[in-house]
Amino acid sequence: MEKLSKKIKLNRIQTLTMYFFIFAFLGWIMETLYSIYTLGHFTKRGFLYGPICPIYGFGALMLILFLAKYRNNNLKLFIYAAIIFSAFEYVVSYGLDALFAMHWWDYTNEFFNLNGRISIFYSFAWGIIAIIFINHIYPFLKKKINLLLAKIPYTVQVSTLYLLCGIWIVDTIASFIRYL
Repeated sequence: MEKLSKKIKLNRIQTLTMYFFIFAFLGWIMETLYSIYTLGHFTKRGFLYGPICPIYGFGALMLILFLAKYRNNNLKLFIYAAIIFSAFEYVVSYGLDALFAMHWWDYTNEFFNLNGRISIFYSFAWGIIAIIFINHIYPFLKKKINLLLAKIPYTVQVSTLYLLCGIWIVDTIASFIRYL
């Protein structure tokens, strides 16, 4: 029975959920390291209590689902990513501000910003990050993750995803309560 359970693979939704958590965690690490570099000390990053930044998880999913088809056209990938992620960043910033009257980032002092929510520098950065992500990071991590998952029984994979989803839901509710 164990051999059979190893051969079953996660379905598309489960795989995307796993990528969400992986990239949300990596985004939190990136934000934390950037904060340590710029401020010289650890600062809690993000909206949630736990060590994930969902905006990076959703961003990775958007890249995988909608922009990966432009892997061989870096100019289109750059332009679409810069536009889509600037709009996404603006909407998320506006939504967080409307719900909680708090700013998780502020680009007011950045050149060519729009209401302090987005700036030309970060729009450019999202385009570059998309190219690096789609052409290098995602293919590399996808290969490594698939090798790792081949060694983990399917039931453990699914149980872990359910556990992560449960923890994320509780964390999200607790965070909403904290900021309301």
